[in-house]
Amino acid sequence: MKIIVTGGAGFLGSHLCGKLLEQEHEVICIDNLLTGSEKNIEEFKSNPNFKFINHDVSKPLPENLEADQIYHLASPASPNLKSKKSYHAFPFETMLINTTGTWNMCDLALKHEAKLLFASTSEIYGEPLEHPQKETYRGNVSTTGPRSIYDEAKRFGETIVSAFVRSKGLDGRIIRIFNTYGPKMSLDDGRAVIEFVQAAINNQPFPIEGDGKETRAFCYVDDLIKGIIAAMEKGEKGQVYNLGNPHEFSILELAQKIKAITGSTSEMEFLPFPEDSPTKRCPDITKAKLELGWEPKVDLDEGLKKLIESLRPTN
Repeated sequence: MKIIVTGGAGFLGSHLCGKLLEQEHEVICIDNLLTGSEKNIEEFKSNPNFKFINHDVSKPLPENLEADQIYHLASPASPNLKSKKSYHAFPFETMLINTTGTWNMCDLALKHEAKLLFASTSEIYGEPLEHPQKETYRGNVSTTGPRSIYDEAKRFGETIVSAFVRSKGLDGRIIRIFNTYGPKMSLDDGRAVIEFVQAAINNQPFPIEGDGKETRAFCYVDDLIKGIIAAMEKGEKGQVYNLGNPHEFSILELAQKIKAITGSTSEMEFLPFPEDSPTKRCPDITKAKLELGWEPKVDLDEGLKKLIESLRPTN
């Protein structure tokens, strides 16, 4: 098939492009490199089935663009205020890509009768009053807080896709991605896993925001990519699927695991907890198991070892 991946030069997008190329599809990667990197897709450029277009899909789309499937992953995603690639650094671009960009991709999918998958986020659940979170939970999100530029943009993106499905017959589905990690993560991404791994390798303090009791569920990237493809191939039109690892860990437990794996001498450095940041996050993936036949296989220790190995100097 001919498949478009927006945000294809990003962490998740580049892994998805690689997997689709392995399956011998023709892949069109569209990315304006705002937070993505050409290094992530360099290995694909010699593949005749791969094409890269440097473009912002919130702008009018290039002529003669067509596809059988569209994976719309484009968006800044890091919430870390220190990162130059966070959505805080690009607030208006983040809102536009998830709204106008989503609208444009829905229009394109309708034009070519293509299937569309919109990559939403667990952040639409906000500070959850339900735990773990099911797809039916509507969330507890601030519309004016510092994270709303991402959270609310993704929520409206879901609304756009759902309206296109109901009113125009779009063959669209939505995934809500929970914390994911693995090789090709940007070193200045700013999220806990990559921050902690770099700290451990360099024997620097672990920057723990809050008291470390806050929880997340961490999914290895290979597992997530399989889930994304399963949602496109097996997911029902108009449906929403949580994709993530249902095993929950505290941030302190994450740091301790990384310290043990690396043999680091790093100590814990406790910092103020960011405004509007959720204290817990864990997916209920019952629906993905039943309807997609998917669940993650890589446990946290195994995945962390793979990530750490990918970052160690080779010489």
